[in-house]
Amino acid sequence: MEKDNKEIKEEVKEEVKEEKDIKKNKKENKKDKEIEELKKQISELNDKNIRVTAEMVNSIRRKEEETTRIMKYANESLILELLVIMDNFERAFNMDDDNMEDEVSKFLNGMKIIYNNLKNILEKYEVKEIDALDKEFDPNFHQAVMQVHEDGKEENIVIEVMQKGYTYKDKVIRPAMVKVNK
Repeated sequence: MEKDNKEIKEEVKEEVKEEKDIKKNKKENKKDKEIEELKKQISELNDKNIRVTAEMVNSIRRKEEETTRIMKYANESLILELLVIMDNFERAFNMDDDNMEDEVSKFLNGMKIIYNNLKNILEKYEVKEIDALDKEFDPNFHQAVMQVHEDGKEENIVIEVMQKGYTYKDKVIRPAMVKVNK
């Protein structure tokens, strides 16, 4: 009987130990699951952080590009107004000054000096005239206001510039108004 009691005690001890091991394994499994869940959350937060940082960097870059573009063409409206004055000077120069009196001729020469000064200022700020005469019509640089047929000229060639066009830096700010051969 003693042996039986001892064996029973051993068996009970063994069972208790097994139960403790099972409980310990359950706790470890639970901790492992918690650790995995936390690792997953950390990974998700890192991904989110990377995306937010990338969005901020892209936003800053876009803002800088927009600011640079705005600064690059800040004088465009002023230049467009000055071009109207240039047009009026050119119209005045096209007057027939052969039959004019000496005073009118002097006045016209003074206007030519002012015109050349204005033209030099515009060139200094990268305003360039679009070369259109005898060139192939390009809708990016020219605005066709008339089409005529002229023998001896190729088709789709600018035969007359009605109003000069201009570029400001690398942008067309006013297309040339032209007459095109059809």
